[in-house]
Amino acid sequence: MKDAPPLEGDRFGTAPAPRESTHLVGHEEAQAMVRTAWDAGRLPHALLIGGAEGIGKATLAYAIARFVLSGGAAPAHSLAVDPGHPAARQVAALSHPDVMVLRRTPNDTGKLPSMIPAEQVRRVRSFFGSTAALGGWRVCIVDTLDEMNAQGANALLKTLEEPPNRALFLLVSHAPGRLLPTIRSRCRMVPLRALSEGQVVEVLEGLSAHMPGLDRSRFAEAAEASGGSVREALTLMEGDGLAVRNATRVLLDALPDVDPRSLHALGEKLTGDRGGAFQSFVGTVEGWISDHATGRRQTASVRLARLPEVWEKVRRAAVDADVYNLDRKTLVFRIFASLNEALRP
Repeated sequence: MKDAPPLEGDRFGTAPAPRESTHLVGHEEAQAMVRTAWDAGRLPHALLIGGAEGIGKATLAYAIARFVLSGGAAPAHSLAVDPGHPAARQVAALSHPDVMVLRRTPNDTGKLPSMIPAEQVRRVRSFFGSTAALGGWRVCIVDTLDEMNAQGANALLKTLEEPPNRALFLLVSHAPGRLLPTIRSRCRMVPLRALSEGQVVEVLEGLSAHMPGLDRSRFAEAAEASGGSVREALTLMEGDGLAVRNATRVLLDALPDVDPRSLHALGEKLTGDRGGAFQSFVGTVEGWISDHATGRRQTASVRLARLPEVWEKVRRAAVDADVYNLDRKTLVFRIFASLNEALRP
């Protein structure tokens, strides 16, 4: 029997972790920018890789790390280092002496913390204060900055302000706009677009070898519903994820005239679920809010000024429900009450 993968904040089930993924789908513009800067000897000391969750930001960060630590050992106009290269193998194993990765890892109780510990971040200064073990670049990957508190962010900023020679920060963020302006100003922004439906399917096909339980017949539907996020597609394919998404969309389209019995039925679907269905519900609601806030969808009765407040309420309620295992029916009614508030004239 195959051993279960380690508990890691950047890993989804039995899928390879980003550091283990050597095939990056999409993001050609970002890859070309990095390669051009490298070839010109002008690689920035810090790259802030931003975009939606699950579109390949961390995978790109590790691809850049492999490329830089291999001394640019990739074909022209590419970042693709041979997986057998020593630097590639060491990065995948997190054993490269000149790589530091800041991410959530299990604590002494075996559970994943919600934030990257500040004491872990403080070690960045000593890491960059020492000589590179292999005489080349030193690379710090942060996955993600969104999981770092103010103490950690300020500790990171001290080294960002005065980076040593041949130091590279690869900072991943799902929401770069919410980061400290002082951090953003010291980085080269690398915004990534969501993947196309075809690209999501391509990634899912590649993952099927590692996740034999994936149902190929649902790839197209999951990709269409994913918003260009592989992680979202995988979440939707877990259990009742797709069914919950469809039911939630029907209720959202019915606002403000939602049948309480339908809300109760949706809450029943989420009861006892701590995985795909629950995340699918939250993601669908957040997508609805985002679509209206950005103008991708327009409903005359929606008051745009109230959407940021509703967004925060939804996120807080979802986090509390997940962390404290609160009643899902209550959560559904609370969220739709907030949405109804945004629709009031």
